[in-house]
Amino acid sequence: MQRRQFLATASAATALPGAVRATGRNTLPLDAPLSIARVGLRSPDAEALARWYEETLGLERLGTEGPVIHLGAGGQVLLEIAGDPALRRPFPSWAGLYHTAFLLPERHFLGQWLRQAVERQVPMQGAADHLVSEALYLADPEGNGVEIYADRPQESWDWTRGQVSMGSVRLDAEDLMREASPPPPGGFRAPEGTVVGHVHLQVGDALTAAAWWHDELGFDLVRGSRDANFLSTGGYHHHIAVNQWNSRGAVPMQPGYAGLDHVTLRARDGATPRRVTDPWGIHVRIEA
Repeated sequence: MQRRQFLATASAATALPGAVRATGRNTLPLDAPLSIARVGLRSPDAEALARWYEETLGLERLGTEGPVIHLGAGGQVLLEIAGDPALRRPFPSWAGLYHTAFLLPERHFLGQWLRQAVERQVPMQGAADHLVSEALYLADPEGNGVEIYADRPQESWDWTRGQVSMGSVRLDAEDLMREASPPPPGGFRAPEGTVVGHVHLQVGDALTAAAWWHDELGFDLVRGSRDANFLSTGGYHHHIAVNQWNSRGAVPMQPGYAGLDHVTLRARDGATPRRVTDPWGIHVRIEA
């Protein structure tokens, strides 16, 4: 489908199979044909940045490979940080990463993390109830956005003609923390089952970016507007988001700067591994 057809017909899409019928513990997003495997960052001080993700988010260090530090949960790599002291920090209005969203397997883990963040006075940028999920926002020391969230039961998501209802209303933080037990003495550790649920990118043109994800990789537009679009496969509320809130008209990413290096997708049914690049120089890898 061409870009113009895609944008014209997205709002008239049919309901996504299984998006409402799912019951029990959430099986999405990993049951989707394509999901997020991990995110790669470039950093002038990979060691310091890795320590922040260990201490603040509770990720575990899973090893190194040359200048790359691997972090994750339950033995699964979720974040790769490649170090290079010569890297410079990009401007906030440039194309690249808006945030990496770490999805916890159950709500009480999110409450536990929030209790620790409050106790340690971790600087926060925001919090929201998105109807499909509850989310907390912050940034790492190099300005990379971070979301940590828990999904609401997927059978409660409201789908109409292929579009999912999402919003940004006040998060009931007290209720969230009340449900959770205190963090363990050694601090919060991301539990097994933690994944990168979605990645939010900032681009020069949100409609063009959405069309690229649809045409190149087969993602469905599940919520859209002129300035921000949300896409997924298999009926998840979103695996990828693209926005131009801070970056309208941005040029492609430039070499020599810290920030996003790549987004790696996992193909559930063994697609041929390949690498593609979007119009803003964002590298996307697909692996079986």
